[in-house]
Amino acid sequence: MLLETLPPPIRLAIEAGPDDQEDLLEVIMDLGRLPEARYRHHERFLSDREVTQEEIDYVIARIGAFGEDNRAGIPRTLHRISAIRNRTGRVIGLTCRVGRAVFGTIVILRDLIESGKSVLLLGRPGVGKTTMLRETARVLAEDLRKRVVIVDTSNEIAGDGDIPHPGIGRARRMQVPRPSEQHAVMIEAVENHMPEVIVIDEIGTELEALAARTIAERGVQLIGTAHGQTLENLLSNPTLSDLIGGIQAVTLGDEEARRRGTQKTVLERKAPPTFDILVEIQNWDQVTVYPDVASAVDNLLRAEPPRAEVRRRTADGQIEIVPVTADEQQIRTIPGIRRGGGRERGERGERVTRTPMMLSPAQAGMAPQRIYPFGVSRDRLERAIATLHVPATIVRDMGEATMVMTLKNYYRQGAQRVRQAEERGVPVYVLRNNTLAQMERQLADVFNINLSENGEQRSANRNDDESMTDALLEVETAITQVLNGERSSVELQPQSSYVRRLQHQMAERYNLQSESRGREPNRRVKIFR
Repeated sequence: MLLETLPPPIRLAIEAGPDDQEDLLEVIMDLGRLPEARYRHHERFLSDREVTQEEIDYVIARIGAFGEDNRAGIPRTLHRISAIRNRTGRVIGLTCRVGRAVFGTIVILRDLIESGKSVLLLGRPGVGKTTMLRETARVLAEDLRKRVVIVDTSNEIAGDGDIPHPGIGRARRMQVPRPSEQHAVMIEAVENHMPEVIVIDEIGTELEALAARTIAERGVQLIGTAHGQTLENLLSNPTLSDLIGGIQAVTLGDEEARRRGTQKTVLERKAPPTFDILVEIQNWDQVTVYPDVASAVDNLLRAEPPRAEVRRRTADGQIEIVPVTADEQQIRTIPGIRRGGGRERGERGERVTRTPMMLSPAQAGMAPQRIYPFGVSRDRLERAIATLHVPATIVRDMGEATMVMTLKNYYRQGAQRVRQAEERGVPVYVLRNNTLAQMERQLADVFNINLSENGEQRSANRNDDESMTDALLEVETAITQVLNGERSSVELQPQSSYVRRLQHQMAERYNLQSESRGREPNRRVKIFR
């Protein structure tokens, strides 16, 4: 039916071509360019003659009307025709996309769908999110006999026309007059039609995210897709982060900051997530599943690897589930933001893996140490470990520790944790000050390292690190003050161009404005709403 809407020369070129029509994805017709067919693994031109306006009008006359999203379809099919317009509104380009109802695509996720929990699907364009969404609606309505309502904004899930495509089974479909009204139709579906499940494609605005939360709070199962490829993408999107609980800057008290071993301003999840489970789709045969979105977000905000599993469909149709280990994950951080319990990061935010190849010969033969910091800054201790390249890790449970590092004040007061460590025979190392230099000296003593080697360079690096830490702590405090309404704007201390760039990135992350003012060497950043 899609081929019948195309001009005869283009249709004949597709039918007579050497390619299998089952692999055809879309046909591109742009005014003044050669028509092109895109297949699953390659593309080819369909003519040596440029597309004319008459040929574009030929297609438009044989399809449904375009909506505000410049999409149209063919009644009772899943095909989609998208338009490109010029400044006057005339259509000068068409993307004719082949729509197929593919059965069996959610076998890999069926247990999650049947659990009754809300599931959010993420993936790059064209990976098959909408196809899986359609199959999910059919399975829930046909096999589980649930009341399913599809909120179909672009008619991609259930096809164009008043009669939905049979690919959705017994599920009911509500069309959306205009994309801007999708959130209202979502609420209407719950209030008027008593669904047990609502299926939504392409949640993309703050109002739609809020409507999704309202629906979930009424006890309705949500199955939806959103713009983004990974959980980190969603967390960094201020519009859609509410789907996974949202994030906010929190200022801790002195005691709590010492207990956590972090700076006073940290990021935390704002609310329970709208969706319980998140699925990153690589293809129909492989997905990454986060079975507990709340804990995954909490771990990411602490720069810890979230619990996840990779599901693969093998050649014989069996589903293989493999937990993702911490070593396999690359936890990406927002540039310039240090989180509670953070790990050392590379320049691009990847986790730095410490292997024996990075150690000196004397250190490589030592047993790795698991350090429990009590009242000691975890961030600085991580940097000290990274600077000296010693085989040590920081643990959160004192029961796992092989040594405890604390401050003189806590030791003198006879803190309970310190007494517990001494009773268990775990060595306790006492620092005079909570500084990077003190931690490096203590680690050097533990691992028998001579700090006199490259002492000048290390001293310079230490000063740079402490300067960077102070600058980032200052911008975190300023952001918190502006967000909480304590101050309308904050001017920071003068910094180098590199540090100012990090400060601008942090302000942008929180949807705040920033600008550099003054001249070198007194050029500084101002943050405001």
